[in-house]
Amino acid sequence: MTIETSPSFGPSDPSDPAAHAAARAALLDRPGLTGRPRRAALARLTDDWLAGLLAAAGAPSSGVALVAVGGYGRGELSPRSDLDVLLLHEGPIAPELPERIWYPVWDAGAKLDHSVRTPAEARAVAATDLKAQLGLLDARHLAGDGALTSALRSAVLTDWRASAPARLPELRELGRERAERHGELSFLLEPDLKEARGGLRDLVALDAVAATWLADAPRDGLDAAALRLADVRDALHLATGRATERLSLQDQDQVAERLGVLDADTLLRQVYEAARTVAYASEVTWRAVDRVLAARSGRGRRAGRPAFRFTGAGRGTGAVARGAIGRRPLAEGVVEQDGEAVLAQAARPAADPVLPLRAAAAAAQNGLTVSHATVRRLAAECRPLPVPWPNEAREQLVTLLGAGEAAVPVWEALEAEGLVTRLLPDWERVRCRPQRNAVHRWTVDRHLVETAVRAAAMTRRVARPDLLLVAALLHDIGKGWPGDHSEAGEVIVRDLAARMGFPAEDTETLAVLVRHHLTLVDTATRRDPDDPATVEAITKAVGTLPELELLHALTEADALATGPAAWSGWRASLVDGLVARAAAQLAGGGAAPAPWARPSAEQERLAVEAARTGAPALSLLAQAEGADPGSGPMGVELTLAVPDRPGLLGTVAGVLALHRLTVRSAGVRELDPIGAGPVLLLSWRVAAEFGELPEAARLRADLRRALDGSLDVSRRLAERDAAAPRRKGIPTPPPLVAVAPAVASTTATVLEVRAHDAPGLLHRIGRALDGAGVRVRTAHVSTLGAEAVDSFYLTDPAGRPLTAGRAGEVAAAVRAALG
Repeated sequence: MTIETSPSFGPSDPSDPAAHAAARAALLDRPGLTGRPRRAALARLTDDWLAGLLAAAGAPSSGVALVAVGGYGRGELSPRSDLDVLLLHEGPIAPELPERIWYPVWDAGAKLDHSVRTPAEARAVAATDLKAQLGLLDARHLAGDGALTSALRSAVLTDWRASAPARLPELRELGRERAERHGELSFLLEPDLKEARGGLRDLVALDAVAATWLADAPRDGLDAAALRLADVRDALHLATGRATERLSLQDQDQVAERLGVLDADTLLRQVYEAARTVAYASEVTWRAVDRVLAARSGRGRRAGRPAFRFTGAGRGTGAVARGAIGRRPLAEGVVEQDGEAVLAQAARPAADPVLPLRAAAAAAQNGLTVSHATVRRLAAECRPLPVPWPNEAREQLVTLLGAGEAAVPVWEALEAEGLVTRLLPDWERVRCRPQRNAVHRWTVDRHLVETAVRAAAMTRRVARPDLLLVAALLHDIGKGWPGDHSEAGEVIVRDLAARMGFPAEDTETLAVLVRHHLTLVDTATRRDPDDPATVEAITKAVGTLPELELLHALTEADALATGPAAWSGWRASLVDGLVARAAAQLAGGGAAPAPWARPSAEQERLAVEAARTGAPALSLLAQAEGADPGSGPMGVELTLAVPDRPGLLGTVAGVLALHRLTVRSAGVRELDPIGAGPVLLLSWRVAAEFGELPEAARLRADLRRALDGSLDVSRRLAERDAAAPRRKGIPTPPPLVAVAPAVASTTATVLEVRAHDAPGLLHRIGRALDGAGVRVRTAHVSTLGAEAVDSFYLTDPAGRPLTAGRAGEVAAAVRAALG
């Protein structure tokens, strides 16, 4: 592009500051010249001016060069950018030479960051000052001895690549310090476009990493993100007339108008989207750097991680070749490699639409993230989930959310490739949506994720942790629509819950939670707590004690995720008091388990067979949980009838754990089909951990061996656990073991157990109950996502409810078994 300069400005008088200022003002006012072309034109105009200044200063033709560094060196200048210039020289120079260049620049009103150095001095400074080294990586020749500039560039790049193992951790730490000081660009109402995480400084760091040839950022969308941030910065400079990087509230409307954007909210959404692209690219890049540096130092091999070797094709792309290593299975189709969740070699994304959620849940529950290549492959190959979702998809979403803080980077990875909006189309309206309220610290979508994180720590407080987590994720989904967001959200969540395959009763509960997620705190802080109408307003909204518990936990999670000003001890006490009054009024309509359905013909047949033979009788029904037969984890419907005997529940659960079958739900009840004594009927729904069911004959044989004592289930499980590689798990709330109030049952003592699901959990509970010498007359076992919610109806050997003291001892024994 040809730049027309002011007629009064030219090589004959480069030191005239007014001439350059006039040419610069004309360029900035030129119609139709915006964005990157304007920045490049401004850089060329400045290049010509500085080159003229060097010539006018009487610089020798060799041994002296004028070099642009830093942002100016990259060839793009924003309207109020500083000029970073290095006067490079070999041997002595006239003392007045630098001043003849710098003073006209100062007189023109430009901000100048200048230095005068020899190549050796420049390299020495770079060796001790990382910021100086980063600036020299972008060195660009302006005028004078071009060979001198080229030699310096070559030497600086060589130094940078040689020192990369030592300098890259320092570069990363600089980024962390900036993020701590300036926050995350993608969530701030008044963000710093340059210094905040996801801003222009991070783009410079990514280019510096790429220059080492050790790793490179994922480039999809990165150039567009950089262009958007630079354009906003330009518009901000022009709107304010200042060299500011902070997009303050009072300037956002003017900046939006200059960019032709609808309004300030749309402007912020575009900035947030760009910042998230940069931040995610940074995360991916730094993980790659960590792997390479660990491999180079030998830490990877000592920790059982792979050795890496560089390939010619890897330069500039971050490609590395992995040695042969073992992969640790995480879930069906998902393994851990290099500290990330990746697809197993046999995974079939095109035939397994649940795989993205399964991979995400497995990664989060193990404190990992999903590798960038894996997320891209999932986005490219996986079909959309069928509607309604299969059960496994819903369970995996709940498992992902239940991981708490560990779910956040995984969610960000899914969102970076569009997988979240594919799963939840209504998410698009809240994605990157700002909240112009000083109380809120997050955008709408991130607030929803943070609320789910907070709710994950409260799952022991409710009987339905799955509904709590999903309600937390969706409670503000209506903010993308006009009107009251609670009312709009209720409509949306009914549709979403149906898409997810929730039954009608659960859909209604989710709708109530979303519609009334502000009701508790609003009522507690604005109404008289002693007025009966205040309590009645709450009981009418929720209707049942379990719904009140869910709403209470959601209210607290929502407030804690909003920001420090949204929740206080005073508000908490008001809400707690209101909930206590409402709970007292709702008491008696509690959470008794659903009554048993009449035994099926098959169940009665098995019970009769067990009663007559005195031996276990069982049936197995296997079916695929995925959309296609053979894809995804396999489900098993197992029914077992056994003459009543001590230790039965724990023994059967242990055999299932040995066969890597995870219990999704289970029921235990007594029958007396022929009047010859009680038979326990166990109905299980289990899923194969890695997709392959055990042979029915083998499972049946192991069950019989365990029941007759020839198979020591506990020892076998302990041996397997000892042989498995150990890794630190994610933090989870401690198990809750409690004796329900006597009104829960008049014929048995009800023991409630809520815990994070783990292999062998039900086996440990069963052994503890057996060791305590109590009978399990009935049991209701549910695994909701990664949370187990179990109720055991216990009696003493004579069939009577336990005394209060005895019940407490049994509860203590179960707590000890769960650690």
